[in-house]
Amino acid sequence: MQQNSELLSGRAKKTTTTVDIATMKRRSLSGNCGVGVFVIALVTVLVAFATPSWLVSDYRITGAKLDRLGLWTHCFRSLPDVNDDYQRRFFVGCRWVYDPFTTGYDEIRGFLIPPFMVATQFFYTLCAIGVILGMVLVLLYFLCAGPDQKFFVKLIKSISYITLAAAVCGSIGVIVFACFGNKDKWMPEHANNWFGWSFILACIGVVACGVSSSLFFTEAHVQARKRRQLKESQTQFQMDSESKA
Repeated sequence: MQQNSELLSGRAKKTTTTVDIATMKRRSLSGNCGVGVFVIALVTVLVAFATPSWLVSDYRITGAKLDRLGLWTHCFRSLPDVNDDYQRRFFVGCRWVYDPFTTGYDEIRGFLIPPFMVATQFFYTLCAIGVILGMVLVLLYFLCAGPDQKFFVKLIKSISYITLAAAVCGSIGVIVFACFGNKDKWMPEHANNWFGWSFILACIGVVACGVSSSLFFTEAHVQARKRRQLKESQTQFQMDSESKA
């Protein structure tokens, strides 16, 4: 009888542990939504970072000097050299902002990249680096890691903090550009310019970073609570088994 009791107790313990572990392995809704929203953040932030349509000119105006500009590329239809009083040099076409090959382009770099533009580049670059780091950790969370591993909750918290930092830095970048990007005395004909689709994607990416951060914080809380419940149930079962024995 005693052997049968021990055998039944062992089977029950194994069954309980298996059920608990199976419950732990399921990601919660917040984790799945966090991954989905992060994918949106990753795509929008990187596309906005690389495309030159943060500020665009009205396409209906044929004589406009500005075509479009981004963080790293400027496209002009016919921009006069601001340092040439006789208006004998004009810049046409798209160029990297640090283009070393076009004559005179380095001389107007101070005009092309005023302090607010430097701040926008700096903070949005931090945002882009943050989502790239977050991508590596999200892939690890989604494909490799599981609740049975000790670092699982720490991994989710790391994703949360990184995406939160990316959201904060990106927010500073887009707010600075929104405040100063279409002001007078910078790009010509500012009344006919507006914020382009790259800037809209940048704003969407920043919001998505913040939402994904909140979802991953929720997922970390849920997984930590499941882990505590698993430990408590195993401890309680062991105490019950010892008392019966």
